[in-house]
Amino acid sequence: MNPGIIRSAFEELFDKKPIVVKSPGRINLIGEHTDYNEGFVLPAAINKEIVIAVQKNDSDECRLFSQDFQESLTFDLHDFERMEGGWGNYVMGVVAQLQQAGYPIEGFDLVFGGDVPVGAGLSSSAAVENGVCLALSELFGLGLERLDMLKFAQKAEHEFAGVQCGIMDQFASMMGKDNHAIRLDCRSLEYSYFPIDLGDYQIILCDTQVKHSLADSAYNDRRRECQAGVAAVQQTNQTVKSLRDVTLELLEETKSKISEVVFRRCKFVIEENARLLKGCELLEKGDIKGFGQQMYGSHDGLSGLYEVSCKELDFLADFAKSRETVAGARMMGGGFGGCTINLVEKGAKETFEKEVAAAYEKAFGKSLQIYEVEVTDGTRVVG
Repeated sequence: MNPGIIRSAFEELFDKKPIVVKSPGRINLIGEHTDYNEGFVLPAAINKEIVIAVQKNDSDECRLFSQDFQESLTFDLHDFERMEGGWGNYVMGVVAQLQQAGYPIEGFDLVFGGDVPVGAGLSSSAAVENGVCLALSELFGLGLERLDMLKFAQKAEHEFAGVQCGIMDQFASMMGKDNHAIRLDCRSLEYSYFPIDLGDYQIILCDTQVKHSLADSAYNDRRRECQAGVAAVQQTNQTVKSLRDVTLELLEETKSKISEVVFRRCKFVIEENARLLKGCELLEKGDIKGFGQQMYGSHDGLSGLYEVSCKELDFLADFAKSRETVAGARMMGGGFGGCTINLVEKGAKETFEKEVAAAYEKAFGKSLQIYEVEVTDGTRVVG
């Protein structure tokens, strides 16, 4: 996304020079629905980004404009609350968190827009929240640490957007590093950067154009189901704090105390953590095909055990599996729509893109959006 477009829109609307921040969306190579279970994830920031322009306005009002939706919103710093839905919650949620933490926020004008596809599972909301947080820290000289900002952004998502998301989306967007994935331990927040050397392969996202809303009950249901499994294990094993501590053997021992659904949910999370750790070993050896097999395993679990896939995502994963030129693929994000992530041989990408788009249109009567993405730096000031 060219920052100049947002900067120009801001100057036209408010007739002053803004501070400009870029905040990326993210992919997750493997490790889905593990973050809120204190497991591991392997995300990376990508070159689909939100751009935010902001400046003080010497009042108690915040005047917002969404370039993409061509909508305005104004709220009073001393009297605002979450709305039933809409992009305004992402900005207001961050402001509320900063105020609760005792930071002095004054009135500001803000314009934002970008090319992170909404509803594709690339965390456009986290990109906005992180970007707003960094922009306000710069604007008001708050000097916030990155780790604190991404936690404020996560709490904004919880309290204003109404989604009990884990920490991964905000972490990946804020802490991203050019050409690196982040292996993040969602319990301790310890992290390490893994160079992404895909050799002859590149990352291609296939967007089903099926729009999911993570605020829907299914996401929060999965959290509750995982918590029910943990609670059952804790009855006989008090050292267990989350599914991170549960082995498949422990889960089997608890099987009679939980429903079949809860058992399947927990089994997926335990196996997904193992796939991620194995996948990191394979990446370090440069074994992209081996890593790809872990991705296929992840998709099968997300579809069969965790039941967050849909027919469109399953179709795309099966299509990828049938192609020699694809090392691995899986659904990515919360589920029920969004994207598959595919590792495709560079020399075969045009053929793959053409064939998968034609097959998808024939199967579902709608067009497939395809994004070629590169791994980039996290949320940053660009002007």
